[in-house]
Amino acid sequence: MQSYYTMTIAGKKRALPLFPVDENTQIAAFIMLGDVEITTAAAAELKNRLPAFDVLITAEAKGIPLAHELARITGKPYVTARKSPKVYMKNIITTDVDSITTKGMQKLYLGEDDVLKLRGKNVLIADDVISTGKSLEALEKLVGLCGGNICGRAAVLAEGGAAKRGDIIYLEPLPLFDGGGNPVES
Repeated sequence: MQSYYTMTIAGKKRALPLFPVDENTQIAAFIMLGDVEITTAAAAELKNRLPAFDVLITAEAKGIPLAHELARITGKPYVTARKSPKVYMKNIITTDVDSITTKGMQKLYLGEDDVLKLRGKNVLIADDVISTGKSLEALEKLVGLCGGNICGRAAVLAEGGAAKRGDIIYLEPLPLFDGGGNPVES
């Protein structure tokens, strides 16, 4: 039987299904993909908390709806770090990322066109959930390789210990859960 964690995000109530990441820890899966209502509400609420920025960056794939909506309502462009190189990408730069929600090491890629969009710009990282910070670190490295300046880090939810970080902007904390589905303090 599936267990859920119910919370309110940007005024919208959602039941997030719990999934194990190992035998002792479960996470509540917050999936913005396809949820237009939560994406638009979260972006509108986040917009008022953001520092000035020139361009957004997010990692493929779950942060894309948020970055798109933030770009739409702020009039700023966004860049997506891809999880695989594409034939149209030239002079690719890459870095490794080890995310809590993906098994195994991955890579993030940017092509020359996106590198030029970031060079010399104030860049805001946008993501659905910040948890271990590994995706943030990878995006920060890519932006640095492009010659951009990180001016902020924003997410809809801060999971576990990430909610105690002073360097991120987020709407709601999201606990981690023990093997029995009980919230645990981070």
